[in-house]
Amino acid sequence: MDRRDAEMATTRLLDVMDKLRSECPWDREQTFDTLRNNTIEETYELADAITDKNMEGIKEELGDLLLHVVFYSKLGDEQGAFNYTDVANAVCDKLIYRHPHVYGDIHADTPEEVKQNWEALKLRKKNRKGGTLGGVPVSLPAMVKAYRIGEKAAATGFDWKQREDVWDKVREELREVDAEIEAKDKERLTDEMGDLFFALINACRLYGIDPEGALERTNKKFIRRFNYVEQCAVDRGVTLHDLTLEEMDAYWDEYKKQENR
Repeated sequence: MDRRDAEMATTRLLDVMDKLRSECPWDREQTFDTLRNNTIEETYELADAITDKNMEGIKEELGDLLLHVVFYSKLGDEQGAFNYTDVANAVCDKLIYRHPHVYGDIHADTPEEVKQNWEALKLRKKNRKGGTLGGVPVSLPAMVKAYRIGEKAAATGFDWKQREDVWDKVREELREVDAEIEAKDKERLTDEMGDLFFALINACRLYGIDPEGALERTNKKFIRRFNYVEQCAVDRGVTLHDLTLEEMDAYWDEYKKQENR
């Protein structure tokens, strides 16, 4: 990457933002609150592009997110609170502070040691009343939040000694789910289902699997197979409701075999 080109592109984007904020009726009306949902949507669109390994899509969605960073910075500048320079310098200062193994004399030879130092420094710097878990955003999706909670707890040493031990917890939670199914207590069953999900998400963390990505892969796989079954019904001149479960299973297995070739 040519640093001069990057600087010129950044200046160009800031200039475009100034002009849009000044002359475009829609851009003039935007606030932090009105942009929030759009930012969340753009983040998910980037996540989709990453899952699909769509490099052109990743580039485009990164641009959209960068626009939001510049837009929020412009709003902050107008209110006299902060500007783009403040935002960029703040993240640089944060990165330098949280990488003492690069910029200081602290040693961290593994990614795990880096993460432990990061969480310790993060907690010390912000001195949160909420403690170790206080920095987990409330509005995160539940699955992502569970993963981050597990990460932060593990950074303090509160974790299974060996990753294989997590399966004992998964089996324990599954037994408790079975017990509440037998008891027909929906409220307790809801709690135990949540505990089972939490244990499985921690298992993903320990084995280096992104649970959100894993589930999305399964979602897409199910959609492909279900669409095939539905198309088979259409080819026969019927609907899915006209097929027996056995017929649908046969088409499903037929497509699975095609996928595995």
